Amino acid sequence: MTMDSADISSRFLEDPAYHGQEQVVQRVCARVAGPVAGAGVHVAGLPLGGLQVWLDDPGHRWRFYHRMARELRLAGWHTETGPDRLLLLGWSAVCLSHRARMLSAALTGRLADFDKTAFTAVMLSTRLCHEGFPIEELPAEVEARCGDALRWPARLADLDGLERRSSLEPLRLRLAQVAGLEAKVSRRCGEHLSLASKVARTVAGGAGPVSTGADPSRTGQSRADKSRAVPSRTAGPRAGLTERMVCVSVPNNVTTSTRTT
Repeated sequence: MTMDSADISSRFLEDPAYHGQEQVVQRVCARVAGPVAGAGVHVAGLPLGGLQVWLDDPGHRWRFYHRMARELRLAGWHTETGPDRLLLLGWSAVCLSHRARMLSAALTGRLADFDKTAFTAVMLSTRLCHEGFPIEELPAEVEARCGDALRWPARLADLDGLERRSSLEPLRLRLAQVAGLEAKVSRRCGEHLSLASKVARTVAGGAGPVSTGADPSRTGQSRADKSRAVPSRTAGPRAGLTERMVCVSVPNNVTTSTRTT
């Protein structure tokens, strides 16, 4: 990656121990390494500033280091990958600008498509219901899986508690720009996850066990009486894609009433 002059001056951290940085880097690298090597991620400070990251397990170390470096650069840091460790050397103007572009692209791209989230939630809820997943745990599970698909909720959660600062004015401006975009992305992700949870609750309610407290024939008769008493529905706006998908996916419990002659 080509570094400009403003970026070169930001390579070394002014305060290697400022609040929350080691914990944040630990979370980012552990998430990227996954269950295979996440427990063996170590982070420590460098004598002249910056951080070093290394893994206990030598297997696939090079691959994990490059994945970690890519995710840390997306967070705005300049990194250097060595044969036995990964070095984090401070904020990068180039990487912060790239993060701002990625956040803006997410807001106008995937995070602007609520229909895709609704469709994903419907498919996940329906499949989990068919697999016998506990109904009461379904909304939380669907919300978690939709969050993983969006990717940004986990990325923003990794940076929680991080104090981002710089003595350089260009970097302070970029950090402020990134913070504003992250707040917008966080709110948008919350809206997507709320939608996924609502869809899952709707599917779970339709797929729940049928109540046995009432006589099916009397229930069917009361429904018929109610339909005759209520006037026909007036024409209104057409249902959106989300409503149509939920209605199609939720099974209807049909009750047949018997007529006595």
